[in-house]
Amino acid sequence: MPDQEPTPPPPPPSAGPELGPKSTSTGLPSNVAAAVACIPLIGGVVFYIVEKHDGFVRFYAMQSIIFGGAWLLFNIASSVVHAVFGAIPGIGGLLVFFWAIIAALIQIAFLVVWIVATIKAFTAVRWDIPYIGPMARKQVETAP
Repeated sequence: MPDQEPTPPPPPPSAGPELGPKSTSTGLPSNVAAAVACIPLIGGVVFYIVEKHDGFVRFYAMQSIIFGGAWLLFNIASSVVHAVFGAIPGIGGLLVFFWAIIAALIQIAFLVVWIVATIKAFTAVRWDIPYIGPMARKQVETAP
C-alpha cells in the first residue's frame, strides 16, 4: 500500500495525572494551597501574605482568617460565660453544665464547617461559609 502515509508514533506516556493550575507565589496547586489556607487563622494569615496572584487561594485564606477570628471570639466569650455562671451560688453548677453542652455543640458546628470548607477547597470548589464568605469575598476584591 504505497499511497498511505505512515502513522505518527504515539505520544510518550505521561508521568501521571496533571495537577491543577499552579499557584504562582507558593508553587503548590491552587486546590492544595487553598485547603492548607483553610487552617483557621494561621493558615489563612500565612497564605494571604504569601499568595499574591491566585484569587482562589486568597479567598480561602481571607475566609479562614475571618472564620478563625469568629471561632477564637466564641472561645473567649464561652470562657467568660462559664466563669460568670460558675460564680452564681446555688444554680451556678447547673448553668455551667447546660452551657458546656451548648458550647460543645457549637464547637462541633465550627469543626464541621471547617472540614466542609477544607474539602470544598481541595476539590477546587469556591464555597462561601454563610455570613463569612461574602465578607471574605468583599475583602479580597477590594485588596490591592
